[in-house]
Amino acid sequence: MTRRTDAHPAMTRPEVGAPFFSTWRVGTPERQKETVEAIAATWERRAWPAEGLLGYHVYTGEDGTTLLHHSQWRSEQDYEAFVKVHRQERVDEVDVAVPGIERVGLGRYRRYRSGAQEAETRVPGCVVIVEIEFEGPDPDRQRAWVDAVFEALESEPNLSPGGISAHFHLSTDGTKVLNYAEWETAQAHIDALAAPGGGVGSRTPQWERVQTYPGLKQSTVRRYTHALGLVPE
Repeated sequence: MTRRTDAHPAMTRPEVGAPFFSTWRVGTPERQKETVEAIAATWERRAWPAEGLLGYHVYTGEDGTTLLHHSQWRSEQDYEAFVKVHRQERVDEVDVAVPGIERVGLGRYRRYRSGAQEAETRVPGCVVIVEIEFEGPDPDRQRAWVDAVFEALESEPNLSPGGISAHFHLSTDGTKVLNYAEWETAQAHIDALAAPGGGVGSRTPQWERVQTYPGLKQSTVRRYTHALGLVPE
């Protein structure tokens, strides 16, 4: 069966071979809440759909209009099998409950590197999604940029105390990097952005390299709150 959980996903699970992210636009905070409850009801009344699905999590956007979806799959093949048999009936039921949802694509990723303090036990109060887009596909550039971020973090003289972890994912098409960053609170992230340096990080040569990396096209930063976790019983 399907079980609801308040626990955040374990981002470093070694059996997760295909982490996916997508966004829904729902319009208002009220519709955010309604959609989360519709998803929960739709899934909880059904058996867990696939052994290869390890967890499904939904987050409300700080903007009051969006939902972030994160699903953890053993493989893309497991996801494709789910789509053929189980996905549409769930989508249809949610759409009946909350008409007019706009679904904004599906990002297919692979986790590359993660960073966290040793023996970290804090529960995230905010999830920050940083999306980096490059000019054209280049898997080597994706990895090199993430490595540059870690070099900057390792040399950072003033690490923000509110940061908990960072999990960098590479899109399978070679064009994007997604950082799933866990923070103690949204305010801790806001304060880190407001500090000198033009972002999370001081004005160091290492951070300047990250921010002006060749081929970097654009970046977006969005804050979310974990609203729903669904896992197999």
